Amino acid sequence: MNFPAPLAVMAFLAACAGVILALASAAIAWFARRPKFARACLLVLAGGATLYAGLLFGFALASRPHILTRAQEKYFCEIDCHLAYSLLDVKTEPAVGATHYVVTIRTRFDETTTSPTRPKDAPLTPSPRTVLLIDDSSGEQYRPVAVQGTPLETPLKPSDSYTTQLAFEVRPSAGPKSLRLLITTTPGWPDRVVIGDENSLLHHKTYFAL
Repeated sequence: MNFPAPLAVMAFLAACAGVILALASAAIAWFARRPKFARACLLVLAGGATLYAGLLFGFALASRPHILTRAQEKYFCEIDCHLAYSLLDVKTEPAVGATHYVVTIRTRFDETTTSPTRPKDAPLTPSPRTVLLIDDSSGEQYRPVAVQGTPLETPLKPSDSYTTQLAFEVRPSAGPKSLRLLITTTPGWPDRVVIGDENSLLHHKTYFAL
């Protein structure tokens, strides 16, 4: 995210509450035969929606694609703490009509990012993750065909970590230099409309170089 996650969540919740309040107030005012107040409520709603949309698309357009090396970590904010993902190893071997890639990912609960009010031994269950190999030259996307090691949704306690091996079958013409690994939260509501979220509309992604 290129916008603080707690503020993004608060802004989204405030926007939802504002929409409900403005619509309810406009409806009550209309039935109470106070059209001017009803129109004022709708104008406030339109102004708030415009501001929110401006922030949503502004931070999305301000984002840039990033390519991480194996020595770097990609952080995911779980509101009051962070999970860090890194690419540890890549192995390849020829297969019938494809190249077999096995990538090893480490998931780490960074204990230095927890909220002071969060219990130090409380486990955290990661949000569902989507992992793809993307061929920059063709735009093709490959999903894992097999998973070994610890599943990516296994809970962790602060300072815990584990590794996961994911296998991909990639067409032979796609070389390592054109491939990028994408680890992201599985897109869903309300990610698309949360300010600064990697899955928000028009927002760029952060990849790992193979």
